[in-house]
Amino acid sequence: MPNSGLIHEQTSGVYIISITPFSEDGSIDFKSVDSLVEFFLEKGVTGITILGMMGEANKLSANESRGFVKHFLKRVNGRVPVMAGVSDAGLANLVNLSRFSMDAGCAGVMVAPVIGLNTDQKLYDYYTQVIEYLGANVPLCYQDYPQSTGVNLSVECFNRMVNDFPQLVMLKHEDCPGLEKLTQVRDSAEKQGLRRVSVLTGNGGLYLPQELQRGADGAMTGFAYPEMLTAVVTLHADGETKHAEDLYDAYLPLVRYEQQPGYGLAVRKEVLRRRGAVACALSRAPGPVLSRRGHEELDHLTARLDSRLKELE
Repeated sequence: MPNSGLIHEQTSGVYIISITPFSEDGSIDFKSVDSLVEFFLEKGVTGITILGMMGEANKLSANESRGFVKHFLKRVNGRVPVMAGVSDAGLANLVNLSRFSMDAGCAGVMVAPVIGLNTDQKLYDYYTQVIEYLGANVPLCYQDYPQSTGVNLSVECFNRMVNDFPQLVMLKHEDCPGLEKLTQVRDSAEKQGLRRVSVLTGNGGLYLPQELQRGADGAMTGFAYPEMLTAVVTLHADGETKHAEDLYDAYLPLVRYEQQPGYGLAVRKEVLRRRGAVACALSRAPGPVLSRRGHEELDHLTARLDSRLKELE
């Protein structure tokens, strides 16, 4: 399978976090995987990350995960880099999926810490073990999402890992609040003469304009309107920050609505269904379901978005 390049310290742009499409019977809908890939590419994404937390990776069997990776990469066919989320409570499972994904053509792997790493030393030791098992040739993205993992990454610990682990090339930054932490990561690395690693931000793009101003290289998140993410990141890179914020503001009500904890996935999947990217908005049980009122609110928000975008033309 073609590999369009590995992730590295200069990786930038928008790596969209992909959902996993399911059919009404709960099986993976591979036809919708194909249409979803084309939808993402049409919207100008730089790369795609699969099997993330919002991709319901924890609800897939090992065989399903491998089948999804293989099919997804075949459809992308090297047109953009694809990264795999491989986080797992079991190190053997993590390593096996990582090796399968890299052999299949992935550009790198994303690993979140396991629950219970409540000191910097425990966290450092865990990633030492992960990297030892993965080997030096697998580029690694650290997923910093303490709202889900319960593990807090200090800037000092991250800098130590950057210094000691050359294959750690990216931080997925989604601590919240996290703007000051992002600044500290950038400033302390410069002061200490450390490698400047790629920082892509998450949280549905909720703080994207400010994160870009503070040194993020782009976004790695899910949103049902990827074209907003790509446009905002591109405009910012071109120095058109006011235009970027004006465009972002038009989408903000939907960004916020999609960021409802535990419910936002249902919103995202339904909007993607409405936009023709997938055939079904089902999340695997236990998963969120959009209520009648939720559908009505979505109708209202999307109508407002359409009106606002016309005003910006």
